Formats: sequence, C-alpha cells, structure tokens
Amino acid sequence: MNLTRFPRARFAHLPTPLEPAPRLGSVLGIDLWIKRDDCTGLAGGGNKTRKLEFLLGEALEAGADTLITQGAVQSNHVRQTAAAAARFGLACEIVLEDRTGNRSPDYVGSGNVLLDRLLGGSMRTVPADTDMNAAMAALAEQLRSEGKKPYIIPGGGSNSTGALGYVDCALELAHQANATGLKIDRLVTATGSAGTHAGLVAGFAVSGADIPVLGIGVRAPRARQEENVFKLAVETAARLGHENRVKREQVVADCDYVGAGYGLIDQGVIDALALAARTEGLLFDPVYTGKALKGLIALSKADAFKGETVVFLHTGGAQGLSGYHFELEAGL
Repeated sequence: MNLTRFPRARFAHLPTPLEPAPRLGSVLGIDLWIKRDDCTGLAGGGNKTRKLEFLLGEALEAGADTLITQGAVQSNHVRQTAAAAARFGLACEIVLEDRTGNRSPDYVGSGNVLLDRLLGGSMRTVPADTDMNAAMAALAEQLRSEGKKPYIIPGGGSNSTGALGYVDCALELAHQANATGLKIDRLVTATGSAGTHAGLVAGFAVSGADIPVLGIGVRAPRARQEENVFKLAVETAARLGHENRVKREQVVADCDYVGAGYGLIDQGVIDALALAARTEGLLFDPVYTGKALKGLIALSKADAFKGETVVFLHTGGAQGLSGYHFELEAGL
C-alpha cells in the first residue's frame, strides 16, 4: 500500500509506543496493551495529529493561508488544528458548537479552550444543532471575499483525507505486532466523528491484517454510527484503489456507554479515569477515551474479551480534563 502519493506534512512523533498495561489488564481479566496515540506530539498529542498530517499536506499544496475547522467547546481536534496552523504559519478560524449547555467557567474557559487561545486560534461559538458545515462554508466565503485562501477541515478531521492517517496507523500497529510476536485479537477505540475508526478498518482491510476493530461510541446511536464509519471506510479504501475490500461486517460499534449525551460525564466515566490513572499512571479524557474505557471495563467484566489480547487505542485528550474540574472533583 503506497501512501506516499498523497501530500503529507510530517510533524507527528511516530511510531507511537505500543505498551503493555499489566496492572489494568489484571483488574479487567484480559491481556491489555495500549497504543499510545496520546504521544503524537502536537500540542500535547492525540489522534487528530495523524489526520492533520494529510489534511495539512493537502492545504499547503492548495496554497491555503487559513484553516477553518469546528468542534465542541472542549474539542481536542480544534486544539491540534490550531497548533498545526501555528506550526505552518497559517491563520486558524474556529467554530465551536455549544453541544452540552455547560456554562461553568472551567468548561468554557479552561482546558482545550485556553490552549486554543494560547495557540492563536480565532474562536466563535454557535448554539447546539447548528449546521456546522454550512457555518464553515459561510465563513470560508467571507474570508475569500477578503482575499484569503481558506481550507476547510471537517469536525474531527474526519473525511477520506484525514482517515489516511489511521490507515497509516493500522500499518504501523501491524508492523509493531509482527516485530514483537504479539497476536492482537481485538483493537478497541472510541468512535465519534468516524475518521479514526474508519481509517483503521480500511487500513486493516486493504493490508490484509486480520485485526477486528470495536468502536465504543461517544455520541450517535449504533446504527447511525456504524453507517457513518462504513461509508467513510469505503471512501478511504477507494482512495487506495481497493473500495471492495471493506465489508459491512468489519464495522462494529457499541454505543451503550454514551450516558446522558456527548461531552456529559457520569460516575462510570470518572471511575474509569481513576482506575487507569491509579493502575497505570495513564491520563485519559472524559469525552472519548474515558467513555471508551468505561465500555472496555463493562465488557471485560461481562467476559466479552475472555482469553483475548486487546489493544486499546489511547487517542489523547487529557488536556481537556481541567474543563471538567467540578464534575471530576465531586466524583473522585
């Protein structure tokens, strides 16, 4: 598989480590490994960095001088996009959606929001359920009228360009497993905007690596999430010339751990964050990895992974923890 034909701006710290998590795995009763994509290096790291290498490559090739993107108020993707823009001397225009209704000073001014400002992002907030693609398109038109050259990056960096970053991750993980003799029975990851999940499915399918992927949903119901992931996985595989390699049964999501809604945390998430921190010294985030870990814990206790070697993809996000200070302090 040749990814070199796609424009790419290289700045991620790769390959990221693949580490055993014996103490956490012992609690869960599984052989657990962590793929440390919190270590990708861009403004604290996270999974969006891999996507942004391909998205920035495309933007720079197009002569863009401004990046436009969107996300929830405490978006990890927005933080990493603002950092990538700063690194390449581009302006960054950010549209934040008030998805949670949380008005606490910590949530609206700390965590990723503070880092967005530090990185030079220009932010505006819109109400929940705003058509974010339309909002970005209108902003792009305004910037073009001012003589600028904007490049729109979708929420989460999740299109077939961004998903190439996780095709690359699938190849990287398969190589690490082969080099160490590790037989991976399942890869578990948070699944939200679909790009990470879809890229992994496409990468494993096109390369022939037989590693099932389970996405733990953080927002949408299962049917919609699987539909979104499958569609994007097929589009991504098509970019590589192998559209028919991705089968519907390869896309599996469990969306039973969303709780009250996107970005809203509960005691199960807080307990999961504390367990990871106190067994492995790992900091997960409350929105994505925390909910995915909550699901991993519940499924492990139900013997869903009995006898398996499981890799959990750590997609980063600890920079947002302080945005949830009040909820975390109350639950610890």
